[in-house]
Amino acid sequence: MGTMEPMPLQDFIRTLDLASLPRVLRVSSGYYYSSSIYDIGGKECCLCTGDLIKVTQVRLQYVIYENPKMKMVVRTIDPNFQGHFVSLKTSQSYETLEELVFDIDRSSKQQLPIYIMSTRRIVTEGRVVTDDQVLIFEDMVRRRHTSCARCILVTEGERVILHLPLNQRGPFRILEPSAPQTLLQALQEPKDRLFTCPTLPWDHVTLRPTYEIEAIMHMRRTVIKIPSNLEVDVEDVTASSQHIHFIQPLLLSEVLAREGPFPLSVEILEVPEGRHIFLSQWVHSLKKGQRLCIYGLSSPPWRVLASNRGHRLPRYFLVSGAYQGKMRRRPREFPTAYDLLGAFQPGRPLRVVATKDCEGEGEENPEFTSLAVGDRLEVLGSGLAHGAQGSDIDVLVCRRLSDEDEEEECEEEAERPERVFLPLHCPGSFVEEMSDSRRHSLADLIAQFSLPCEVRVMVKDPSYPSDPLTAVLGLQLEEKITEPFLVVSLDSEPGMCFEIPPRWLDLTVVEAEVQPDRPGGSVPIATVEELPDTFYYTLRKLAACEIQAPPPRPPKSQGLSGQRRHSSEKEGMKSSHVLGLQQPPLLPKPKAKSLPEFTKDSSSTYSKIPGHKKGHRRTKPQTEDLDDEHDYEEILESFQKTL
Repeated sequence: MGTMEPMPLQDFIRTLDLASLPRVLRVSSGYYYSSSIYDIGGKECCLCTGDLIKVTQVRLQYVIYENPKMKMVVRTIDPNFQGHFVSLKTSQSYETLEELVFDIDRSSKQQLPIYIMSTRRIVTEGRVVTDDQVLIFEDMVRRRHTSCARCILVTEGERVILHLPLNQRGPFRILEPSAPQTLLQALQEPKDRLFTCPTLPWDHVTLRPTYEIEAIMHMRRTVIKIPSNLEVDVEDVTASSQHIHFIQPLLLSEVLAREGPFPLSVEILEVPEGRHIFLSQWVHSLKKGQRLCIYGLSSPPWRVLASNRGHRLPRYFLVSGAYQGKMRRRPREFPTAYDLLGAFQPGRPLRVVATKDCEGEGEENPEFTSLAVGDRLEVLGSGLAHGAQGSDIDVLVCRRLSDEDEEEECEEEAERPERVFLPLHCPGSFVEEMSDSRRHSLADLIAQFSLPCEVRVMVKDPSYPSDPLTAVLGLQLEEKITEPFLVVSLDSEPGMCFEIPPRWLDLTVVEAEVQPDRPGGSVPIATVEELPDTFYYTLRKLAACEIQAPPPRPPKSQGLSGQRRHSSEKEGMKSSHVLGLQQPPLLPKPKAKSLPEFTKDSSSTYSKIPGHKKGHRRTKPQTEDLDDEHDYEEILESFQKTL
């Protein structure tokens, strides 16, 4: 099919040979929708005069069939319709039925029944046959001594038998049926051709298909979809447009999804804003017009986020899974028992040393153990302990460890080690006890130990001479991030490769006409990327990072204060009873309510208590909220001694 005269898009697509695709069309009469480009139902519905369209695929959406007599009644059939259609082709005309019968008798090609159509209205037997209705001429009969043609008029829902005299004037036309055709074959016939199909309710119908056209337009990133019934005129300019190159932009994420072929040479069309969060000089210098060579997906597809946040000037790194440096583990620090539980892995012993005194909760929760600096513990897992009010509290179960000399002297203690129960909110401080002096690779560390993990780089990556991790004394490996990266290089610097994560920096590119050959061997890349703090904190929010659950909230202080208030009242009642028996007879017997009076008194009252210093924290009056952390037992004990 060469250059043609403009014709409606619907007619062109209907007669298009799909084997000739792709075809290049020029819009000769455009269609504008509200003077803008709109996308309705995923379809393009605005084409301008002069636009070039490269049609790559045509799909049949649905077919509308209608009775020519009933213009307002249409029905649809599925493209997978299995019925067969017979095309009714019109031939010469006859003035009367007698002439038509005479021509049939002398012709060996025509045999009854046949399809006929009158080009003029016929009124007979109380019926009106319009000029667009088809009659089935079945046989010749005699009625009332008159030769008649017995015909069948098929209407919606019924078949009416009519007897037309042979002198009935027309003109009449014979409709010559063709061989049975499938739906797709019938759609190749000229427009407004009549068909008959036994499966459909009408004896003759016209078919009107609707197609979905997939096409490429210049500088459009995605394949556009155009409905074939869009009211535009097009002309085929395929033969004269061989030199035209349709530029189709791509996103790096789309290049990643295609999975090749690599290497791929592209030119940058657009760089999104926000690339300044990357510190790499190569990524930061990317701009429109530069040419890149994409070598493919980096391997392995995971990174480790690391930092040295314990220093005055924190630094943040993204370490590739291909990093070949050797690391030695450093003892981890755990501020709470909850952090210990998060680092515990069954089957892997975790031993720590307490670096801070941690007082138990005494009579309120006698199962909770006090710790002193230097106490050695082995973490066993999580458990439940009974609280003061009978409720269960999540605890960390540990085993207290003793020195070897003490274990030899106390064999019984060694046989039955002491269990230690620490509430998860225990504000202790622990440091890991370890004797691992081996040098691990990054992959071994991730596989054997849980993150976060404290390490120090002992041997730098031999493939990366400017490895910055060797200058960091204490490096904390924080999160494992599974994110695909593309290995790329600039055409101006082919020897220096770097990585771009499409999800974080999705460049808009276009494929170059000339593609490079696949290089041999592995491509050298920088395995450590130092990150600015803005990008580091953005990265921690991504779903790719494994976000740990927040630590458990400590028990509400109202419950503790209520327990202490309850114990204070019990102690007060007991103390008043004992003091009443032991005090000299000259002193008046104190009343039971005297203890609460001391509790709510001013600071001058405390000055009478031995050992009380000025500035000691005051308790709240009884009328105020008792949700505090003051130890009434110590005050009562001191008051006892004073009396």
